[in-house]
Amino acid sequence: MTRRDLLTGAVALTAASQSRILGANDRISVGLIGCGARSRELQPPFQKLNGPLSAVCDVWRTRAEQSQAQAPGSKLFDDHRRLLEMPGLDAVIVATPDHWHERIAVDALRAGKDVYIEKPLTLTIEEGPRIIQAARMNNRICQVGAQQRSGSHYIQARDEYLKTGKLGKITFVRTWWTDGGGAAATSGPVKSGGHAVPAGMTQKPADLDWNRFIEPVRWRAWEPRQYFNFRNYMDFSGGILTDKYVHWVDVVHMFMGQDSPLSADGAGGIYLAKDGRTVPDTMHLHSEYPDNFVCTFTNVAQAGLERAGIEFTGTQGALRIDRDKFEYFSAEKGAAPLVVPCRTDLVEEHVQNFLDCCRSRKMPNGDVAIGHRSAIAAHLGNLSLLEKRRIHFDAQREVVLPA
Repeated sequence: MTRRDLLTGAVALTAASQSRILGANDRISVGLIGCGARSRELQPPFQKLNGPLSAVCDVWRTRAEQSQAQAPGSKLFDDHRRLLEMPGLDAVIVATPDHWHERIAVDALRAGKDVYIEKPLTLTIEEGPRIIQAARMNNRICQVGAQQRSGSHYIQARDEYLKTGKLGKITFVRTWWTDGGGAAATSGPVKSGGHAVPAGMTQKPADLDWNRFIEPVRWRAWEPRQYFNFRNYMDFSGGILTDKYVHWVDVVHMFMGQDSPLSADGAGGIYLAKDGRTVPDTMHLHSEYPDNFVCTFTNVAQAGLERAGIEFTGTQGALRIDRDKFEYFSAEKGAAPLVVPCRTDLVEEHVQNFLDCCRSRKMPNGDVAIGHRSAIAAHLGNLSLLEKRRIHFDAQREVVLPA
């Protein structure tokens, strides 16, 4: 099996390769691994489209019980390996913090389960090929949760304005997500990223297995800020770049037909939040691509401006898109922008695509190789910020070039 096979999915995904052949209307038995905030946004569409989950798993039993209560008849586990042994299970949702993604995904794929894994796919660049290999060698569907890939208004905008060349030559793509990395960590209207630690968490809950949570990383005593705000710490996450930018750069790859940045050059740091975090709350990133265009990303802790979006700037027009709408700006002087609203639920569309592919064995919209390439773009940005230099990347070999 060649690297090209792994990335393109040349290894066939056939119904015969599945442990249980699914009909077009068969319910898929799905287990949930990781019952935190994101899982509470994924469980409803999965259950709406496919019925109650079959199993739930989390290192914090209280959270697992909350998810179980929403899935009548489901089984509860505290170790994903035990969940994967459950008879009749077809697929799993991986909604854990990033530092567990590779281990759980590979275990699930090797166990013959299809996988819906939250973005980012990986904590490091090196993890991606191992997950891809596990998916391809075991003939599994592996969808990364970048829901824009299945979003109807994203597909419409790409097909009507990018594929047709209506924007002319695009040399610059601007992306931004101006919240500092999440919910409020400071008082007032300005956000710097993070979630408030619930009251009473100075002592670890008795039913939370902290040692299991930190098993893949360096050990440390119970630290509630790191548990409830894992995206603010590099041991567990790549911060805003692998949380928000990975969504937007995935759209850039989807629209531009390019998924291999040549270089990344970022500036920023921890300029506002003084809470012990190790990921920046302020940054500006430039990524250069082979087809002569630059993609930028800006994240700041601020109030009052448009929160998030992507803007494609061409010689014949411009396109601005976010999760609510897209806008086309003609080069014609005085022309009013054309605004097309989003009328669908992006997550539902992406979940439906995954479920359909579990049955058909067709490649999903957000295939694991696609998610890997988008994660690379985010990881290169973090490396540039960490090393305070421009990072050059060999996309063919997937290696960072010497300074």
